[in-house]
Amino acid sequence: MIVFDLLCASGHRFEGWFGSAADFASQKERSLVACPNCASVHVERVPSATRANLGAEAPKPAAQPAKTPQMEGKDPFAIAQMLYSRMLDELLTKTDDVGREFPAEARKIFYGETAARAIRGQATSEEHDELVDEGIPVARFPVPPGKAN
Repeated sequence: MIVFDLLCASGHRFEGWFGSAADFASQKERSLVACPNCASVHVERVPSATRANLGAEAPKPAAQPAKTPQMEGKDPFAIAQMLYSRMLDELLTKTDDVGREFPAEARKIFYGETAARAIRGQATSEEHDELVDEGIPVARFPVPPGKAN
């Protein structure tokens, strides 16, 4: 896997993991690469910060997700897709879908007007930006067709 630093047309910077540069180009050409903040598919690679090894002890690697029999013999990209699917299933089963009421519910939770709980729903780009400007922690998460409840 290779990590690219990416920048959308709205100026949001984020990382993308790809099997190769050709894989990135192919996904970009098919509009499969989208900004997690604004969902824009107008994404470009930008220069990455270099890492200089100044003799400090290397950080210990993060714990790897446990491999399952379904992962044996699969390439890293296929494994990443399986893990993404699992994460999405967890997100959909462990959050309350508040639909178009998401911005209002997020505010109520943030300001302590209602009990804290994990929620998901829809918000326009403007509504998302307003929540972020208020300091309310929210994230855009593209849901593949057929996965939404």
